[in-house]
Amino acid sequence: MTGLLTEADGSPVAVENPDALGPVLLVCEHASRRLPEKMGSLGLSGEALASHIAWDPGALAVSKLLTESLDAALIHQRFSRLIYDCNRPPEADAAMPAVSEVFQISGNAAISPAERLARTKALYFPFRDALSNFIAARKASGRPPILVTVHTFTPVYHGQQRDVEIGILHDSDSRLADRMLASAEKSPRYAVRRNEPYGPVDGVTHTLIEHGLKNGLPNVMIEIRNDLVRDEVGQKVMADYLTGLLGESLAAL
Repeated sequence: MTGLLTEADGSPVAVENPDALGPVLLVCEHASRRLPEKMGSLGLSGEALASHIAWDPGALAVSKLLTESLDAALIHQRFSRLIYDCNRPPEADAAMPAVSEVFQISGNAAISPAERLARTKALYFPFRDALSNFIAARKASGRPPILVTVHTFTPVYHGQQRDVEIGILHDSDSRLADRMLASAEKSPRYAVRRNEPYGPVDGVTHTLIEHGLKNGLPNVMIEIRNDLVRDEVGQKVMADYLTGLLGESLAAL
């Protein structure tokens, strides 16, 4: 497969508020459920393509509210993680999953090496480069950013109810996560936990490692249970809470 994206598809990555005065760089790898024109439906129903397997519902909406409240920059992917999950390296099977939860993704079942490379070049490399270039420019100007990635997760996974409401995830650098968790303990509005419902062992810290750890930047991944951000009211309430949590934690750094 060559030329995966058409002119109508547009850019695979969006950069918003690049001249932000605040220190935070927000990243939303699973912002969209959109598929490139040439990819069809991957053999999935409309219901499946609207579900969590295709994107993180509410994540981009909360990220955009945080962009305003924190005067932060935001970089997000414009296509579904079913085509390429930008929080995974090219060699990972999960970068182009053939199975997600209970769904068989026939359009990903037998991807050739050439097709994998085409997807990587079309989606992952531009996303990776946008992040790398932004961080390099900020560092060169004496303003190294603080990396915050935003995700959502399902309340029920493989039939099991999840009682955690906000996950604060980190890899080997826990500086920002430690402060956020300490701040959350002062006001127990939500069930906030460390490295839940996922953690480094699940391979979810690729962006943190590649762009945070390797650049020596404080970094954290925020996971929000998606039933809390299904509508504009929930999104605003969550963004207000996270603004306070981040603000206090950044001051403590």
